[in-house]
Amino acid sequence: MAPQRAVQLSLKKPTYAVCVVGIETYVDVYSDVPEGAETFSVSGSPGVEVFTVYNIARVTEPTGKAYWPLNAGVDVIISVDTASKALNDLEVQVSYFGLQKAALGHSVLYLTGTDISLDVDTGRTGKVKRSHGDKKTWRWGPEGYGAVLLVNCDRDSFWSREIDLTSTQLTSLDDLQDMAPMVLSCDGPDELFDSHKLVLNVPFSDSRRMGVFCARGGNSLSDYKQVLGPQHLYYEVERRPGEREISFYVEGLTFPDADFLGLVSLSVSLVDTKTLPEVPYFTDTVTFRMAPWIMTPNTQCPLELYVCSVLDSHGSNEKFLKDISDLVLKANCKLIVCPWTENRNDRWIQDEMEFGYIEAPHKSFPVVFDSPRDRGLKYFPYKRILGPDFGYVIRETQFAGVSGLDSFGNLDISPPVTVEGKEYPLGRILIGSSFPKSGGRRMAKVVRDFLKAQQVQAPVELYSDWLWVGHVDEFLSFVPTSDQKGFRLLLASPSACLNLFQEKKEEGYGEAAQFDGLNHQVKRSINEILEDRILRSDNLYAQRCIDWNREVLKQELGLTERDIVDIPQLFYLKDSHAEAFFPDMVNMVVLGKYLGIPKPYGPIINGCCCLEEKVRSLLEPLGLCCTFIDDYLSYHKLCGEIHCGTNVRRKPFPFKWWHMVP
Repeated sequence: MAPQRAVQLSLKKPTYAVCVVGIETYVDVYSDVPEGAETFSVSGSPGVEVFTVYNIARVTEPTGKAYWPLNAGVDVIISVDTASKALNDLEVQVSYFGLQKAALGHSVLYLTGTDISLDVDTGRTGKVKRSHGDKKTWRWGPEGYGAVLLVNCDRDSFWSREIDLTSTQLTSLDDLQDMAPMVLSCDGPDELFDSHKLVLNVPFSDSRRMGVFCARGGNSLSDYKQVLGPQHLYYEVERRPGEREISFYVEGLTFPDADFLGLVSLSVSLVDTKTLPEVPYFTDTVTFRMAPWIMTPNTQCPLELYVCSVLDSHGSNEKFLKDISDLVLKANCKLIVCPWTENRNDRWIQDEMEFGYIEAPHKSFPVVFDSPRDRGLKYFPYKRILGPDFGYVIRETQFAGVSGLDSFGNLDISPPVTVEGKEYPLGRILIGSSFPKSGGRRMAKVVRDFLKAQQVQAPVELYSDWLWVGHVDEFLSFVPTSDQKGFRLLLASPSACLNLFQEKKEEGYGEAAQFDGLNHQVKRSINEILEDRILRSDNLYAQRCIDWNREVLKQELGLTERDIVDIPQLFYLKDSHAEAFFPDMVNMVVLGKYLGIPKPYGPIINGCCCLEEKVRSLLEPLGLCCTFIDDYLSYHKLCGEIHCGTNVRRKPFPFKWWHMVP
């Protein structure tokens, strides 16, 4: 450890200095030396450690009555191991000798030891422990270190209407649990702090990203006050007589983003107030990383399913809600129905928001990400989901308008994958976009920047602009499996559908009709579909678009063909963009092994829908249970399906994000 400061000695009078426990101080034994002195000796009272630094090629350590040479560049370093009980109760003495070994003079240094340390949970155990290591640096990985801050984005007080981080006053004692504890050690004689002060400070660039509350141990909100934050860059600590430790709580105010890497720091300094300008004796700095917002894939266990109750020209979606309720019951999760009065007949709850979570070693809670899409459900995430231990975050477009690709049906996440040796233990985010360099629709830059800045789920952009709605959930989904891989990627496949229909035609079922059982839809026989050149052309185009994404997904997620299941599906073009020809089966809701799949109303052969039968044959051997739900009028005819009309909050990953290396 390099010496932190230097102390000059005097032969004429004692020198006084303050030493911080564990911090080395350089003692200048050369600035005031008696005439004729050739050597010196140094000793310290109990509680003072004295050691010398020298070049072993030039100097031999003295033995017996020998002393250290003054002409060989020997440095004297001291440190104290405990705080003093009284001012100047520790002593260092330096004696100077001539050639006759007679003492020519003495210098005395009186020391006051103080124990100053700023400590946080650098070990990531959930508790603050005294650290003598590097607190300024933050390192990723299982052997890493550095404290974690949660963005205080929930609302713990029932009477408050605002997110907790917007208030400079504590609104609930429960809010302290969302903050990172920090302890300031300040042991030493009370008289020392009559001429010295402790100052907490935060860099200006970090002041708007964190808040610090000082705790005085009571059970009243007034016992906690914000001392650092956007309006306070420094704080003179109010140490009470005899006080050895002072507790603080630190909150995060902003998530990592394009202009913020996620690291913030703050410092404490011991300042000598007798000098002008005031001189800091010692500074201790700690660094935090803001916990990222983390998405959860279909492979995580479902906790809650959200769905909207709506009413339109076809009537209510009551039957759909009943089918979803039955599925939720099987999956043993909770059903939350957003009533018409709150959704204002906006049924696309997947498009409005995405559930995720944030985690620190001491605390974790879910956070809903509100999309820039503002329709009937605009206020639902903020008014009904934000609450105690349920956070909220939004990124809004400032100048450009909102496109369909800004909806969160266009946002998905893969299960954990390994790609050419690179591990993604929290999966990778999938974003629908335009074809590279084509200049089409893209998700808003503010959202893409936010997702990328979280670092732990490196996003992949796919091509979804070929679709009328333009969302990735129209052509892909992930399902959990019990085998070693743990999941399969489901891709919509026009080729698989046309091949299935060709097989059925060759088996003599060419007159079996698509949309059989629907009274309000023109039926199309298998023969008619296969003979429809425009429909075939449309699906060749759709298949090429899906195949392009297939290769990207294989490359970016490290998948093989064995990891992909082709789900039969047809599309048709509408003004050069594709829509599902029949209910889009990959646009399903996944609740563990229970799948809620849009009922395709395929050709009935031997009493069974051949499309349903095909999908069952593909998925049930993987341990999955397929339930086909009628969403035709309430969702499909409005350009969406079951996944678009539901939203699932899932169990967080057991893997701790700070153990990965981005």
